[in-house]
Amino acid sequence: MPNYFRYTIITILSCLLFLPFLGVVHLFDWDEINFAECAREMIVSKDYLRAQIDFMPFWEKPPLFIWMQVLAMKLFGVGAYAARFPDACIGILTLVTIYYVGKRVVNEKMAAWWVLLYAASWLPHFYFKSGIIDPAFNFFIFLSFFQVHLLRFSPRKIVHAILAGLFLGLAVLTKGPVAILVALLAFAVYVGVNRGLNGYKLKHLLVIALCAAMPVLLWLGSTVAVYGITYGRWFVSQFILYQVRLFSTEDADHGGPFFYHFIVLLLGCFPASVLLFQYGRKKVADKEPARDLTKWMWILFWVVLILFSIVKTKIVHYSSLCYFPLTYLAALQLYRLGSDPVKLKKRVKTMMLVIGSLLAVLITVLPIIGIDKEKLIPYIHDPFAVANLAAPVSWSYSECAWGIMYLSGIWISVLMMNKNFRNGMIALCILQIVIIQVTVLHFTPKIEAYTQGAAINYFEGFQGKDVYVHSLGYKSYANLFYTNKLPSSNTNYQAVRVDKKGRELQPEANEKWLLYGNVDKPVYFICKIQDSVKFAKVPTLVGIGSNDGFVFFKRK
Repeated sequence: MPNYFRYTIITILSCLLFLPFLGVVHLFDWDEINFAECAREMIVSKDYLRAQIDFMPFWEKPPLFIWMQVLAMKLFGVGAYAARFPDACIGILTLVTIYYVGKRVVNEKMAAWWVLLYAASWLPHFYFKSGIIDPAFNFFIFLSFFQVHLLRFSPRKIVHAILAGLFLGLAVLTKGPVAILVALLAFAVYVGVNRGLNGYKLKHLLVIALCAAMPVLLWLGSTVAVYGITYGRWFVSQFILYQVRLFSTEDADHGGPFFYHFIVLLLGCFPASVLLFQYGRKKVADKEPARDLTKWMWILFWVVLILFSIVKTKIVHYSSLCYFPLTYLAALQLYRLGSDPVKLKKRVKTMMLVIGSLLAVLITVLPIIGIDKEKLIPYIHDPFAVANLAAPVSWSYSECAWGIMYLSGIWISVLMMNKNFRNGMIALCILQIVIIQVTVLHFTPKIEAYTQGAAINYFEGFQGKDVYVHSLGYKSYANLFYTNKLPSSNTNYQAVRVDKKGRELQPEANEKWLLYGNVDKPVYFICKIQDSVKFAKVPTLVGIGSNDGFVFFKRK
């Protein structure tokens, strides 16, 4: 089969997996709406150099991914589909790229397993249908590491050094200096493991560093040229201070134990994750390029996992950079299991059955919980969650069939592996892809209706109206994106904040002025039900309704 035909098939199948139905559910607060709102405000303000939130400086993230969303919104209009379109494109590029990498370093069979396994794992697949920064960031980091790997074996060393640096620079321009931190830590571990540079030359490392700086310096230089050196110096200092705070302090809503990401990867990357337990102490006689890339992948996996386990703020997608090395290492095991006289270890089969069954049971009981939620409510002590369950979401017992099919398919696939491992694994991967699509298209909209549906409907009701809409007691970007908010001309609207140490924080709407000040247009508020008693006592507010855990107010 010609090479171009294989790449064409992967591209077509990837398009079918990732491009349809991206807008079937609203964007989720925070991250999805955060980045989409930055893109929308770029279009409204025609200021494409600076990211903004509520038309105020937003220094938490660089602009590359937001620029991608701007282009998508220019093509498809402002909405959920456009906001998620860049990640879908990254998903297509990812599957094509890993096939190329696997084929070049190992062989075609391993490359095919890698593509299939990546598409069949829950979170790696799911994030290509989202609107967050991480898939693009991970893709650029992986490309940079791959070029560094090629630097050892290719005669065109300067080309690979330049590409490694440029891809690393694009990663920095996507998410920030965490890209540099990951790269430096991984290279330091690589040098330590090999007890030296292992063939790398300092001049090539210098080229990588210079090329990595180029994309960021071009952006910052353009910003300084347009807005002045004073603004540029201030923005860079705030950006760096924010990154330091992110690593050193725990977000009040996103804490977790040290082993948080271990559990996330084990469950969220099923079935690829369990194949890592197939590894043992026995060394495999791979060719040197394959051994080197495998070494890089193990190092990248552990550096990312440990780094973000140490970081106090715990969010599921923080460990998503592990998806590339995890699926590579798992695919390597699948290739060996299909080619060598190696048997699937009993512990791996057991984990496949246990974790797969657990996930299948969760999908099976989801409709039952929706139908018989009154029986569950007495055991829930969160008033907001209880009120969420009042949302009018339609369920039927027939929907349990998806979970039952998944459970049956897991067991049948694992049993098939006893007779023909290759066919059993392919059956499991196909089953995974089908169930992931069902979850995204059928179950996710229902979950969204519970968690934020009432709030989104409330915000959408203010589109085209000249009003302020503000959330009380919780952070949200939906009140900006789904009201299509325009810039405020009143200078009292913006509040400058500082932390306990006197450091400037992200500016935001002046809540005190909106509640008590001499406002210039109607003001509407939303809060969660557990905070409603407190805000109902505010003398300037009058309640105008509630719905599914959210309570609505208006300024008198």
